[in-house]
Amino acid sequence: MSEDRITQRTVTVVMGIIAALAFVFSFGNVWALALRLGVPGPIAPLIAPMVDLSVVGLLVALRYLSLRGVPAEQIKGATRLMHVSGLLTLALNIAEPIVAGHYGRAAVDAVAPLLLLGWGAVGPQLLRHFHTIAHTTPTPAPAAPDAPAEKAPAPEPVSSRVAPKPESSPAVTVPVPLLNAARTIADTYRAERGEPITPAQLRARLGVALPLATAAHAQL
Repeated sequence: MSEDRITQRTVTVVMGIIAALAFVFSFGNVWALALRLGVPGPIAPLIAPMVDLSVVGLLVALRYLSLRGVPAEQIKGATRLMHVSGLLTLALNIAEPIVAGHYGRAAVDAVAPLLLLGWGAVGPQLLRHFHTIAHTTPTPAPAAPDAPAEKAPAPEPVSSRVAPKPESSPAVTVPVPLLNAARTIADTYRAERGEPITPAQLRARLGVALPLATAAHAQL
């Protein structure tokens, strides 16, 4: 198994474990809070799974799209909903201990939801960068020509030197979805500002590395 695949699976497993721990921590607290607020007994244990299943579904969707190089601009809605679900998990998780006056327990119960919020923001970015690195393949350097056979020294006292060939910089392969998103962003920017977008501005809007944004800008 290649190193990039191991890294991607490790990040995915960590995100899944954090989501599972957040569900375990919040289930009892949300159930107790619902009973304290007068929610009927059969409905009280269903509140926490609604929020946690939303988090799990969004994590799976964001992982799938990030591994295929979809720009951050195109999944803003899913990312925002992920943050809202994480904030709901945090609020529901610490509400019952705070109402009961157990502030130390509330601080402990806030750890898993806060980590879930952080991984929900950082995890897709990491997976997107992994995809960019995996699809950035340098072109092989041209083979050096065979050295000519030795000749007798020329009568000229000064021999000319052959200038070294400049090394070719590695080419960057731009995925088709990323290139389409870059064209859309560039057209929108030109329509709004009346001038072409720069590679640095394109990088900020796509949320990718600068070499990949520069390569996409060159193909617009």
